[in-house]
Amino acid sequence: MAKLVYIGMTADILHHGHINVIEHGRKLGDVVIGLLTDHAVTTFKRLPYLEFEQRKRILENISGVAKVIPQEDWDYAPNLRLLRPDFMIHGDDWLEGPQREYRKRAIEAMREWGGRIIEVPYTKGVSSARLDEQMRALGTTPDIRLRQLRRHLNAVGFARVLEVHSPLCGLIVEKLETVRDGKPIRFDAMWSSSLTDSTIRGKPDIEALEHTPRLSGINDIFEVTTKPMLYDGDTGGRIEHFTFTVRSLERMGVSGIIIEDKIGLKKNSLLGTSAGQQQDDIENFSKKISAGKAAQVTHDFMIIGRIESLILDKGLEDALSRAHAYVAAGADGVMIHGRGEAPNAIFEFADKFRAKDANSLLVAVPTTYNAVHESELADRGVNVVIYANHLLRASYPAMARVARMILENGRSLEASAHCMSIDEILKLIPGTV
Repeated sequence: MAKLVYIGMTADILHHGHINVIEHGRKLGDVVIGLLTDHAVTTFKRLPYLEFEQRKRILENISGVAKVIPQEDWDYAPNLRLLRPDFMIHGDDWLEGPQREYRKRAIEAMREWGGRIIEVPYTKGVSSARLDEQMRALGTTPDIRLRQLRRHLNAVGFARVLEVHSPLCGLIVEKLETVRDGKPIRFDAMWSSSLTDSTIRGKPDIEALEHTPRLSGINDIFEVTTKPMLYDGDTGGRIEHFTFTVRSLERMGVSGIIIEDKIGLKKNSLLGTSAGQQQDDIENFSKKISAGKAAQVTHDFMIIGRIESLILDKGLEDALSRAHAYVAAGADGVMIHGRGEAPNAIFEFADKFRAKDANSLLVAVPTTYNAVHESELADRGVNVVIYANHLLRASYPAMARVARMILENGRSLEASAHCMSIDEILKLIPGTV
């Protein structure tokens, strides 16, 4: 009877290093690939370009691979205990870094039945990070970008979204990564804010800026990024116009639109009741959602109803009634907005909404209640957290400070410490130097 060989891998960007490991394995017996699911991959890396079934089909057609099964976590031990293989093969790149703990667990599991782990020297000249960078440089397509956010939410259940108002902001979201609790952390998507789009053009946030210049700006951002985007659609406008907006966004590759249930002259929600804002009735706003869903072509585009009840002091029950009505009308989820400094009302809404609806998306925007941690919102069933205007709010004070220093000193020397160096700015965008 042939020996059983287990190999775990992502296989998103398949290269000769993967083939080397598979060839080593088939010399020892029947190779079973534990293919990391999207959920497993996002523990340490960004969402794979290829979907699980696409990656699975590629591996199934490689000579020497007997079977491909899902590996639901970065931890190999559960699948090892399920299959009890004679051998497990892994590159020696897991000797250091965050994967060391998973190596330890795999060794402990294999010892239980006398299995053996074989560590193959990591293939020289191959860098997954560099290959990923090259893939990003090639860009993406509208249909791939459109599906990406729904794929991510299906795999992980939570998305961290940051406002962008220029291609340069988009590059920050695209490339920035840090480490928290031993795991890489990044932004999962971009937010196109009507407030920041209006502000950078010197216009008030009253829906005065038409969709056309905003869509042109998104196109510029999409030229240099690959991550998905959510669009702030204000009130959505007239129902008849909203359907065209949905189709335009979907065609560009935007993943979804969020529209707020207000009527009349749109004013920024954080102004509250002092701005004389009016809320749409449930029936009319539900019709708008239904019309938008009927207009979209794909199943991947999302329409999310933004609820202003807490902003306008209408109370929790009004907010919940609207939430369930909007979902019934076809909304993929709801965004609950609030302007208090404490998240209590948001928490209460989330708890009660989730008691009746476990599946629809729930979006929060912690602008005023910014002491709350993402984990606290996620624990209450929030799927998407949007940092809705922070890059613009950060950039204006910095630019104003530098401009003032130049005026006050009659030269730019004093401002230099607050600016990127000329060398840094020239190297920021590939191809400049």
